[in-house]
Amino acid sequence: METLLRRYTELPFVIDYLHTEELALLNPASWDDRNDSFYMEEYARRSGSKSVYALCLANCAETYHHWRVFSHGSGGACIQFNPEKFSRAISQVDGIRSEAVQYKTIEELKRTNPTLNELPFLKRYAFQNEGERRLFCASKEVGPPIRRIPMPRSTVDRIVLSPWLHDSVADRVKKTLKAIPGCSQVKIYRSTLVENEHWKKFANGSTY
Repeated sequence: METLLRRYTELPFVIDYLHTEELALLNPASWDDRNDSFYMEEYARRSGSKSVYALCLANCAETYHHWRVFSHGSGGACIQFNPEKFSRAISQVDGIRSEAVQYKTIEELKRTNPTLNELPFLKRYAFQNEGERRLFCASKEVGPPIRRIPMPRSTVDRIVLSPWLHDSVADRVKKTLKAIPGCSQVKIYRSTLVENEHWKKFANGSTY
């Protein structure tokens, strides 16, 4: 079981989630990594699926890479879930696969071709630092552009706001999010990844 499970996203999706207590899985066709989305498309073709949906999470500690690539800018945000509660909630949803992504080299795939069921959870080795856990589902029917699945707010450990969001604005954003019905007790912080006062103090010999 992972000790960390983070969904890097943007504030509109955080607001949507807090109001609905639903996660929105999207069609991966628009993903930046075309190798990744191609494997999804190939899974759909070979399995006879008309619709596929996915959502990516990170099961590793906060990194600059995750913020810069998945949640860049002042509007970025990260929802940190409790892994055990998250897994229990997912187990109640029919047809959803929740698996760690496997990172492989071309040489590895030359030796052993991936199976159909592996396709939605394979990425090139160069992406291994993402530490991704993926939600995936497919349907034989043509579905809507978004597949929503229930995920109670009680599964959230905290919400972290962008390290590029100014402090004064972050305080107002926190108050706005906590004003959403049922969210007054949600823990909300601003990331200090790119500017941390405790880190700075060590430069002049300060200790704790």
